[in-house]
Amino acid sequence: MGWVPVLALLLGACRALPVPDSSPLLQFGGQVRQRYLYTEDAQETEAHLEIRADGSVAGSAHRSPESLLELKALKPGVIQILGVRTSRFLCQRPDGRLYGSLRFDPEACSFRELLLEDGYNVYRSEARGLPLRLPPRPGDLPPRGPARFLPLPGLPPAPPEPPGGPAPGPPPDVGSSDPLSMLWPSPGRSPSYAS
Repeated sequence: MGWVPVLALLLGACRALPVPDSSPLLQFGGQVRQRYLYTEDAQETEAHLEIRADGSVAGSAHRSPESLLELKALKPGVIQILGVRTSRFLCQRPDGRLYGSLRFDPEACSFRELLLEDGYNVYRSEARGLPLRLPPRPGDLPPRGPARFLPLPGLPPAPPEPPGGPAPGPPPDVGSSDPLSMLWPSPGRSPSYAS
């Protein structure tokens, strides 16, 4: 009978309380992804969103340095979009027109990201709810409805090779039964990096 009060005291002291800021969604705060935003709309436009150095936003048929974008999570479901080459934020005017700004304005440059089942995303202005859409080409009718964008992985540009090509490796061991190190992994390298 003496253990019951002790057990009750221990169980009362061992209550599990939530840890502040322990939401699994908070791990995505500040997350940065480099992507190309590719879109196809009802008017058969296939383009990558570009933020140009002059602040204009357009579509390019092919990937370009101006179309590599950095998508950064501001809070769950809300992102900012930055042109990697131009260092301009993608922003939206009250009438829905897009522009690139050197200064981040939370009202104009924050977008809600909605993930669709088919892999495409829809982006809407966080403040105004207007969909993100590329400007129509001259002579085209303005598109209706939200534009769907496919975020394609973007890789940072490869560092330039030094003049004269890559640095030469060690000379082959001609006295070995495997002079080109084709049968056995070279010393100092893990076999997990072989492929």
